[in-house]
Amino acid sequence: MTDEFHKPTQFSGSKFETFEGGTDPAQISRVAHETAQALLTRVREHPEPHIVERLVAYTDEHGIDAIAELWSQSSPRSLPGALWRIYLLRTLIRQDATGVSFLYQRGVETAENIDHVVAGAPLPTGPEDVTALADQILRGLFQGDFAIALERAAAFCRLSSVGATSLADDVETTNADRASALTARALRLAETAAELSSCARLWRSGSLD
Repeated sequence: MTDEFHKPTQFSGSKFETFEGGTDPAQISRVAHETAQALLTRVREHPEPHIVERLVAYTDEHGIDAIAELWSQSSPRSLPGALWRIYLLRTLIRQDATGVSFLYQRGVETAENIDHVVAGAPLPTGPEDVTALADQILRGLFQGDFAIALERAAAFCRLSSVGATSLADDVETTNADRASALTARALRLAETAAELSSCARLWRSGSLD
């Protein structure tokens, strides 16, 4: 019986930079856009709480690979691309909530902006707080202001990027490999933040598809 279901895939934060989905993006592009649009439209029109909660927890039961097969190769500035990034971000947070919360808290302490207000996590921010935030953001895609949910995720990524950069500077002279890994993660987080912000703008203009 258990063989009929996907088990959640565990992977390190480095997979954030390298994860790929299927092998033929041209073949699955139409399906990706159609499924993303159909899912979002149906749930947002009738946001029944039990359905929203099932979608929030979908990857806990089926694994991130089930989502990747649909949406991971889509343009980062598209509806399926945005959904994929939010699900992937949530998975990364849940798999290393302590490490992610440390990066985020360092970013809050280092950055001189209001991103922590936009993200909406309590301060100081611990593992349970970032886990709850990830669920709130994903839930907001289905029953709240879609653009605001994307902007919260983008702010979270920007602050985590700042935190990773700050930590990389701390260990640069003592652990070059660790510094390099943190820098690569910071760049990917910053890129994701920019992509999610672009998706929020496109959603508001009615151009995100």
